[in-house]
Amino acid sequence: MNETDQWVTNLRRELNGAALYRALADAEPNPNLAEVYRRLSTIERRHAETWAERLRQAKVHLPEFRPSWRTKMLIWLARGFGASLVLPSIASLEQVDSHDYVQQADDRTVSMAADEQSHARLLRHITQFPGRGLEGGAVAQLEGRHRATGGNALRAAVLGANDGLVSNLSLVMGVAGAELPGPTILISGLAGLLAGAFSMALGEWLSVQSSRELYQHQIRIEKAEIATAPEEELVELALIYQARGLDEAQARRLAAQIMEDETSALETLAREELGIDPKALGGSAWEAATTSFLLFALGAIVPVIPFLFVAGMTAVVISLLGSAVGLFAIGAGITLFTARSVAVSGTRQVAFGLTAATITYAIGRLIGVSIGG
Repeated sequence: MNETDQWVTNLRRELNGAALYRALADAEPNPNLAEVYRRLSTIERRHAETWAERLRQAKVHLPEFRPSWRTKMLIWLARGFGASLVLPSIASLEQVDSHDYVQQADDRTVSMAADEQSHARLLRHITQFPGRGLEGGAVAQLEGRHRATGGNALRAAVLGANDGLVSNLSLVMGVAGAELPGPTILISGLAGLLAGAFSMALGEWLSVQSSRELYQHQIRIEKAEIATAPEEELVELALIYQARGLDEAQARRLAAQIMEDETSALETLAREELGIDPKALGGSAWEAATTSFLLFALGAIVPVIPFLFVAGMTAVVISLLGSAVGLFAIGAGITLFTARSVAVSGTRQVAFGLTAATITYAIGRLIGVSIGG
């Protein structure tokens, strides 16, 4: 890529970022966070103007801006399901942009890389403490010392559907390779769907429920420590606020004010010291299990549908074609948090999925021939 082509790529990246943050501001009900997103949009537009000016000086025609597929999808998700759903993906993209700027080794890109890294840290902070807004000078001097909590719901959704599609496609193709009757293939596919979905749901339930029980145990310990050693807890809380940017006197006053009320102190220490939301406790185990079940089933039903209506090789071909479309869509979805090309990611996903299906079909064929004599 020559220099001016790189500048065009940088311009489009920054304009996409500005459009995305502007949409987040519109979708965010918390006015403090909405203002933060508007400021981030302004920074991205300032970056974009830098690249636009370079292109004008080089007498290169500025391309008409159209939001990328990735930006449109993230905006749609933010408007429909809330900004918090897409924040982890945007933070990952900011980190990628930062690395790209570092590799360009340009005087101006150094400051832009720092901005992108700062944006990523800020978004991770907001994701870690959803709904709380920004307090005092904490964000301005954020140093990234808190551990990341929670997961990426969008990533989990895409990968859950992928697990269902790939595993059940392989199962269906293996049974089809053995040349078993159409109803047998259909029953096997539906059984694989249910078995896999129930297994995923149970695993998710156990994971979330175990985390909830651990969090409850940690909160009980924290409550006992507040009752028996309040001064030590006050010191710990003050140190946390100092690490966030407050001076020692301010941090001590804020911690003392919070410790005056036991309920407030417990909730604050659970959030700040343990990284636990005492109201959510990591979410509902049943909700997580249900979501996992549905996402797996959504992917697993794709290769089975053709066998409801047709049979034989026709059903096999339609199943493969439908699954290829589904795999490509999943690969495209993965680009929401990898920043790779849709064509590359989608094609790779199709290749891997169909390779697995081909192998199981061949194994099924061998077993079918062997059993059939």
